[in-house]
Amino acid sequence: MYAVIKTGGKQYRVKAGDLLVVEKLGGEPGSTVTFDEVLMLGDGAGVTIGAPVVEGAVVEGALVETRKGEKIKVFKKIRRQGYRRTGGHRQQETVIRVTSIAGAGLSDKWEGEIDLTPKSVLNARSRALKEGAEWTAPGSEAAPKAPAKKAKAEAPVTDTPAVEAAEAPAPKAKAAPKAKAEAADAAPAKAPAKKVAPKAKAEKSDGDDA
Repeated sequence: MYAVIKTGGKQYRVKAGDLLVVEKLGGEPGSTVTFDEVLMLGDGAGVTIGAPVVEGAVVEGALVETRKGEKIKVFKKIRRQGYRRTGGHRQQETVIRVTSIAGAGLSDKWEGEIDLTPKSVLNARSRALKEGAEWTAPGSEAAPKAPAKKAKAEAPVTDTPAVEAAEAPAPKAKAAPKAKAEAADAAPAKAPAKKVAPKAKAEKSDGDDA
């Protein structure tokens, strides 16, 4: 059995046990919500259509939580004017668990257990399971344990006796620089070169004097 209801300006096709997300409704988690605007009831091949609603038909549900929906971006632009604006919006919404449908001489009821755990807690629990940590409810003493890290492998420690340390060769000392040969001191000092006297002018021959 199913029903088509109207709430928040929208229409929804629901069955007993469905999880329904609608526009924000008043009420606390766990309270009962009643939808009396039932536009149609269906049970197999039989269909009852309201004019505009089915008289006496009621759909009931339990309010699970009221939360913010997914964020949407709002972008505005005026071309050739340099105008651009970006904004965001998160619509308030209410989560309903449909428990019963009744009307037109028919009824259907869901006998399951209603879980009032909000979506934020379910997401946090899912993240903790992916990370390998144990989940604990918020406000409890024990905090979620972080996954254990692998310990680094330590190098084996070996005890070296003092005798081996004593027998180890000592580091070689750096060789001293070779002394330069004092060739300048051993070689005799050269005498300063004497200046050559200018050659005497040849005497004029007797033939010239004559």
